[in-house]
Amino acid sequence: MTTKTSELLAVAAPRTVAVVRAISDDQLDLPTPCIDYSVRDLLGHLYDVVVNFQDLARRREVDWSAKHDHLTEGWQDRFAAETVRLTEAWSDPAALEGVSPGMGLPQETVGEMALTDLTVHGWDLARATGQHLAVDPPVLAALHGFMDRMGSTGQQMGAFGEPVPSTSDATDLDRLLGRTGRDPSWTP
Repeated sequence: MTTKTSELLAVAAPRTVAVVRAISDDQLDLPTPCIDYSVRDLLGHLYDVVVNFQDLARRREVDWSAKHDHLTEGWQDRFAAETVRLTEAWSDPAALEGVSPGMGLPQETVGEMALTDLTVHGWDLARATGQHLAVDPPVLAALHGFMDRMGSTGQQMGAFGEPVPSTSDATDLDRLLGRTGRDPSWTP
């Protein structure tokens, strides 16, 4: 069985996994568009996102403060496997029903948060390591809808920076990145 959220994750996850698989050990200390995060730090955060949002799909409490070194032997394969589990967790229609006990938001919104983190941090990692992340139009449309509903709240809570204005020739991805506080032209 699938849901709209799991279908979008199934499209977005392999793109981010491809970026993660292409990151070499000598790139782990590079800066990223997330000012406080190196590539290593952002990979750790994204790994936590992928694992914790599986639990959130099942309405379990998560501990965002727990820090683990995920970048041990086989980490790229483990990350890929966890993204599959993330998609599977959100494929249950019950995952989208009601309000998240841990987040106090509609479960559907929590699923969109997972998609946002996976996609935007995938772009962050791609940009930091000289790669390209292609984002499919249905994923972009869903993420713009999410930002329409939750962008200001996310900014107030510190999840997003101040919006970066878009140029007239900006792509849909550039506009999305700007809405999350990222400069689409950022370079290391």
